[in-house]
Amino acid sequence: MTRTRLLSAATTIAALALATAPAMAQTKFEFWYGLSGDLSERILDMCKTFNESQADYEIVCVSQETYENNLQNTIAAFRANKQPTITQISDGGTVDLMLSGAYVPVRQLMEENGYDIDWSDYNSGVSSYFATSSGELLAMPFNNSTAMFYYNTDALAAVGFEGAPQTWEQVETIARDLKAAGYDCPIAFDPTGQWQWWEQFSAIHNQPIASNGNGYGGLDATVEFNKGKFVDQLSWFKKMYDEGLLVVKSKATGETANDAFINAKCQMSSSSIADHGTIGKQAIEGMHWDVTMLPVWEGTERKNSLVGGAALWTLKGSDAEQYKGAAAFYAFLATPKQAEWWSTVTGYIPVTNSGFEAMKASGFYDAAPYKGRELALASLSFTPPTEYTRGVRLGNFGAVRKEIQDAIAAVLFNNVPVQQALDDAATRSNEVLRKFEATYPGQALP
Repeated sequence: MTRTRLLSAATTIAALALATAPAMAQTKFEFWYGLSGDLSERILDMCKTFNESQADYEIVCVSQETYENNLQNTIAAFRANKQPTITQISDGGTVDLMLSGAYVPVRQLMEENGYDIDWSDYNSGVSSYFATSSGELLAMPFNNSTAMFYYNTDALAAVGFEGAPQTWEQVETIARDLKAAGYDCPIAFDPTGQWQWWEQFSAIHNQPIASNGNGYGGLDATVEFNKGKFVDQLSWFKKMYDEGLLVVKSKATGETANDAFINAKCQMSSSSIADHGTIGKQAIEGMHWDVTMLPVWEGTERKNSLVGGAALWTLKGSDAEQYKGAAAFYAFLATPKQAEWWSTVTGYIPVTNSGFEAMKASGFYDAAPYKGRELALASLSFTPPTEYTRGVRLGNFGAVRKEIQDAIAAVLFNNVPVQQALDDAATRSNEVLRKFEATYPGQALP
């Protein structure tokens, strides 16, 4: 065979090899999250955009349906060495992750992968929830929110009320007037929504959820929700429920509180600001509605509300390339374009000060679909945080929330006396906290 033919044959073989060889594989890494429905669809949109924005990494985003499911599944996966690279953990699971030692601090991750982040630009009320007592940010703030009060402006105007309800006294008067005017459901109430009806109520009224400054002072904290204003608030819920002014709407009844509101079946409700986008898209044609900060009782000196939502934790156990992918994903989330898109399609607040100022300057909050969302930031920053409004640092807090949920249900449906129901819930909650404390003997919160 001549040299020319040899070269030709070699070229042909090389071309065939290139044609049949697989393209250089992207580095895949998993992101588990605890959202469902419309918010889950928006997460998948975001993941798709990230994957299309670059060729080096492929993020695989997997819904675990709820925050609690995701926390428990993440723990189980870590024990089996099958954990994702990134997991979304809600505010209530922060202590569980902090003490687990199972994570790579986000500041360390970004620095090791060459990203220079201005961490001071992150909203301090948000970032401090996911930081150590010395200010080291452990997880990336992501979908953060607070609780708000939604109301049907047409229905309220029909009974002579203009503007936003600011006090619970006003809410009760409006509810009675709505009932008298033939509205079957003045207020939609979900007993499983203890986050807004209990935690946020306690914060804005400066009421303790637990001793030790809501747990910030140490793992030996005990709950105190059975001693303060929430006792009276649950009594008020019971009175309103018995009179048909507060109507239970939940998955268990076949119609959630948000669904009842967007279909104009119920005229007032409370939910996260994160639902603002969903309500705007799904509200029935012709319905006019608005949102305001949670009401307080007259004579109350309102305090700031609590940060809700979740942060992204980077788990130990991935390889260097997967961590590069995670860092690239976090950098993608922090871009102004992506941050504004996320706040636009959901309702979650911008987590950086510069992001909020840019959106405000562009007139974002003046546009009808988004008007009112700025009140979430106003609520979060209404006052400097107190020891009861900076957050909650209780281990296995999801179980404590479940005890409150069960107490509310016992009062409403089984006529258990309010004080007894809350005392019983407190006893069981403290058992949960002592078991958690025993898991980390002698260990202090970071």
